[in-house]
Amino acid sequence: MRADIKEYEAVEAAAMNFVKSVAEGNSRYAKQLFVDEAVLFGYLDGKLEHGSIEQFYRNVDSVGGGKNFKARIDVIALEETLAVVRVLEEGWGDRIDFTDYLLLLKMNGEWKCVAKAYNQNSNTIQK
Repeated sequence: MRADIKEYEAVEAAAMNFVKSVAEGNSRYAKQLFVDEAVLFGYLDGKLEHGSIEQFYRNVDSVGGGKNFKARIDVIALEETLAVVRVLEEGWGDRIDFTDYLLLLKMNGEWKCVAKAYNQNSNTIQK
C-alpha cells in the first residue's frame, strides 16, 4: 500500500535539514536528521570517504554552500518505516555538484537518516 502524501512531505521535511546544513555551511540542522551511528560513503575529489557521519559534519562546517548553491529533494521510495531520498546538489562551495542518497528509517515516529552515500560529478573533481 502506498504511503499518504503527508508521509512523503514528512520525509522531504526531514531531508530539508540536510539541504539547510549544506546551504548554510552549518551542520546543526543535519545533526537533527542523522542518528549518531550513521555512516557515509563516497568519493570527494577522487578520494574515498567512509565511516562516521562526523566526516560530513566537518566538511559542511568548513565549506559553505556558496552563492550559487542549488538543491533538489526527491523521495525515491517510501515504505512504512523506510525511505530512500535522492538529493541533487549544484555548486557546493561554488564548485562541486553531488548526487546524494539518504537512507531513512522512521524511529519513534520521526524520520532519521542512518546512511548517506554520494557521487561527485566527474566534471567537478579537482585533482
